[in-house]
Amino acid sequence: MKKLDITIIGGGIIGLATGWQMLLQRQNLKVVILEKESQLGQHQTGHNSGVIHSGIYYRPGSLKAKNCVAGVKELLHLCERRGIPYETCGKVIIATSNEELPRLEELERRGIANGVKDLQLLSSSKLRDIEPAAKGIKALYSPHTAIVDYVRVAKEYGKMIQELGGEIHLCQAVQKLKMNNHEILIQTKNREFCTKYLINCAGIHADRIAHLANPSISPYQILPFRGEYYEVKKEKRDLVKGLIYPVPDPKFPFLGVHLSKTINGSVEAGPNAILALSREGYNKRDFNFQDCKGYLSSEGLWKMVRHHWKTGLYEIYRSYSKKAFLKSLQRLVSGLEIDDIIPGGSGVRSQIIKPDGSLVDDFVIEKRERTVHVLNAPSPGATASISIGKHISNLAEECFDL
Repeated sequence: MKKLDITIIGGGIIGLATGWQMLLQRQNLKVVILEKESQLGQHQTGHNSGVIHSGIYYRPGSLKAKNCVAGVKELLHLCERRGIPYETCGKVIIATSNEELPRLEELERRGIANGVKDLQLLSSSKLRDIEPAAKGIKALYSPHTAIVDYVRVAKEYGKMIQELGGEIHLCQAVQKLKMNNHEILIQTKNREFCTKYLINCAGIHADRIAHLANPSISPYQILPFRGEYYEVKKEKRDLVKGLIYPVPDPKFPFLGVHLSKTINGSVEAGPNAILALSREGYNKRDFNFQDCKGYLSSEGLWKMVRHHWKTGLYEIYRSYSKKAFLKSLQRLVSGLEIDDIIPGGSGVRSQIIKPDGSLVDDFVIEKRERTVHVLNAPSPGATASISIGKHISNLAEECFDL
């Protein structure tokens, strides 16, 4: 059995970006990516709207803010260098009531503090110059926000890993980890790998992998939130020129139901945020007993429910009511009717909850002896993937004897 230097668990966009950055720094390393699916980028990477976020939402100084703003530049440079299509379509964040105006102004303040270029506060008439169908009393305009296909980006990372001598092994779901004095044994269904160091980028399963390696790593629990989309019919796509977002609720690390042009020319509407009954619960009927048993026994979940049960019930109602979903969209744009939207895809977001019931609103990356664990890397994780990969690679340099 060949002994590896670094094994990365997870072939999503974060794991692949990390592997690429590790090899860029040290091409002599034996780096392997283990992915449980038969293709790369099949979960969070492949189930999002493809927005390249500019860095407006995030608390200045946070890992999200630092990595998003740096990551945008690096991602766009990569797309140009490797011939990956992207489109700078712009984004408006719309206040539809006076109560939302202070939050909109706070977003402007954050964006400026984070170095987002050319932000503009728009009056309702100026808003309609950019998005003629948009409704709102004021809006924040980010002209440089772009869209891309993140699966295409992730696969490009994979190609670059292999160009630098790294390996990618598909269909390798990790079942056991054994930490010995100088090595880590990784057991999948049909193979064993021996590695000096481990980087955990397992997304929705990252807490499980972390506990296999270091049972006392943290009290965090990952919750799966399903986001459901509708698609705007072709005849009404012209209602949306770029990206139209609401002012988000600051109590939750979600951006609210919005309308997004995609790189393939379609227009998506969504997502909502529903606690899924399976970590890979892309459909309403998906259920996994072990997944539910794990997080339904979490003290943090029930504290969250106690504080936010009204919001949770509304999200469930909206999930089953097309009319309620449409009403959320009609707050943002004119001209959409019930027959103009059809069911689309869905995604599952990995979200850490603390024991006190609060949802973590920043990236969480923890290091232990011979291991690094990416426990929380939701949006803008894909946007920031190159920058996060560099950050993880630097952490590895600090705590691994490379």
